[in-house]
Amino acid sequence: MSDQILSQEEIDALLGAMAKGEVNIETEVAPQAPKIEPYDLTSQRIIMRDEFFALGEVYDKFTGALQTSLSTTLQRSIDVSLVSTEMVKYGDFIKAFPNPTSYNIFSMEPLIGSALLAIETDLVFSLIDCMFGGDGKPLTPNRDFTMIELRMMNKFSMEVLSNFEKSWEFLFPVKISLKKSETKSEFVHIVNANDLVMVIVISLHGKEFSGNIYLCISYLMLEPIKERLSTKYLREKDMAYAWKPQLENLLADTFIVAVAELGKTVQSVRDLLDLQVSDIIKLNSGPEDMITLSIGNIPKYKGFPGVAKGSRAMEITTFVNPKGDHHDSGQSW
Repeated sequence: MSDQILSQEEIDALLGAMAKGEVNIETEVAPQAPKIEPYDLTSQRIIMRDEFFALGEVYDKFTGALQTSLSTTLQRSIDVSLVSTEMVKYGDFIKAFPNPTSYNIFSMEPLIGSALLAIETDLVFSLIDCMFGGDGKPLTPNRDFTMIELRMMNKFSMEVLSNFEKSWEFLFPVKISLKKSETKSEFVHIVNANDLVMVIVISLHGKEFSGNIYLCISYLMLEPIKERLSTKYLREKDMAYAWKPQLENLLADTFIVAVAELGKTVQSVRDLLDLQVSDIIKLNSGPEDMITLSIGNIPKYKGFPGVAKGSRAMEITTFVNPKGDHHDSGQSW
């Protein structure tokens, strides 16, 4: 114990060394190791913000059309607004809903796969109350949906999806079909639990009620058309529409050469050199045969020669396609 106690001389020597700066009294702090965060190289979270930029206009058209449609159907003012859009894993999305919930699985041909429309339980009961003339006050019954309620929600879902289909027409026309409806999440499988899905949250707000509906579309379903949903595609599309009227006006005033061919024949150079005045050259067509009208040396129409108001004319009866064959249009020009 006595070995651990400094003598007075040792204390004086230590204090003197500290005063002269010969002793470093600062304790060295060991450097902390950098925090390591796991990174999954196989993760599908590679979505860029502008990759599906064009869908924003789809959602705007959809909310506007749905608001008009529901206000007319329910005979009351319904506010419809976009709450959020996000990319999440399908497993995280589906487990957030209680049972029962109105799940409606639908297809979007020609896109491959299935998508999902989910309607909150409380909103289901409020909408059904409105459909039968009620005011839609929130109810909290702890029970499954009845058959009548399921049929009414099936009708409501078809109305929602019909408006969603119309909102896609300007961008990429799709044919939406309702495949089946469920009330329990364990029977709803559109993609694997770890696959990314785009979730669009739409709010419905009435005088006495409010709630959300959810559109769930898998990333794999949209991937084949993601180029058409990007900001780059929209810019190019807008530029094309900006130039289109000007180009059409320029083309409308452009003169082209139209040649109506009465017939043709093959002659040797000797025959041409021996031609004399009043000689007759026979063609491969007669007065009752159709002649060909070429636009810029490309055969486009067939018809019969004639006279109109004292000028030579041609009555067009058939359209010739670029392959050379033709089909009857059933019209005369």
